[in-house]
Amino acid sequence: MQNAEITSLFPCLFFAARRCDVGFMKHRIRTTLAVIMIIILAAGVFPGCSLRNRGGTDDETDAEYEDFTGIPEIPAATAPGADVVGNRKALVDYSNTRDGYVMVRFLEKIKKQARALVTVPDGTQYVFRLEPGGDYIVIPLSGGDGEYSIDMLEEVEDSLYALALTSTVYVVIDDEFAPFLRPNQYVNYKRSSAVVRKAAELTEGIGDEMELIAAIYHFVIENIAYDEMLAVSVESGYLPDVDAVLESGMGICFDYAALMTAMLRSQGVPTRMVLGYTGESYHAWVSVHTDEMGWVDNLIFFDGHNWQIMDPTFTAGGLSSEIVGYVGNASNYNALYQY
Repeated sequence: MQNAEITSLFPCLFFAARRCDVGFMKHRIRTTLAVIMIIILAAGVFPGCSLRNRGGTDDETDAEYEDFTGIPEIPAATAPGADVVGNRKALVDYSNTRDGYVMVRFLEKIKKQARALVTVPDGTQYVFRLEPGGDYIVIPLSGGDGEYSIDMLEEVEDSLYALALTSTVYVVIDDEFAPFLRPNQYVNYKRSSAVVRKAAELTEGIGDEMELIAAIYHFVIENIAYDEMLAVSVESGYLPDVDAVLESGMGICFDYAALMTAMLRSQGVPTRMVLGYTGESYHAWVSVHTDEMGWVDNLIFFDGHNWQIMDPTFTAGGLSSEIVGYVGNASNYNALYQY
């Protein structure tokens, strides 16, 4: 490992509510043993989303007694093995790229951590957590058509990663909305999830797309409170549990965005969970697609006639003039990642 040549470094995102940890890893490897360095930097403050500065993959077989009347199907994600790159350590199944996703799995049961590093066509690099020796997880092809590279990494020492498998594929997606209509690691749900049932209950009998979106939006901002304790204690690597958020009625910005995204997707509304900055603060919000307006970026507060901001965390605290002025200004939002 001492002879490894590090030819380039890139940012790696790890989530926390009060800090934004930025890692740096190696992308192009020219040695027999490829070593990836992750240098964790306290690059800024993640304010827990205030104005102060699935792995689960498909509609799994549920208990026979469950009644799914009125509950929509959830698009399945599978790993059929028709187009696979792999070795004894890891597998990447590219069989369903036309449907907007790939499946990855880290086979070896190592004691430390494993990651999938995904570089999308515009060069943005995403990191997904893997369970060593665990099941496949979904990688959404959220960058659209073009070339993707997937590097499977294993931790060999603290914050030191080695390349276990690398692969590249050129993707053409049949439906541009497909990556934003199914579960993934960051927006994790299935047909039996409580959030799916709640979304079906809230939207029963609603035929208008905007009214449907508004019903879910208002439910979230009126029933989920901001969790100050979690904001100051959440650890790097945190992933939302949308059913737990629904049950507790509390969450941070990541939870608000994941909950709303899961509920809207379950109703067939293409929805992106967006991560980026508001000012100097790390934040999460959502973007939806409607037949009438196309992608609604940053905007969503819908009063039946007009749209404002689709930022459930800020608006959950009430629409003060300060909040409306801030969230209504799109220049305050700088998107980095979409899931």
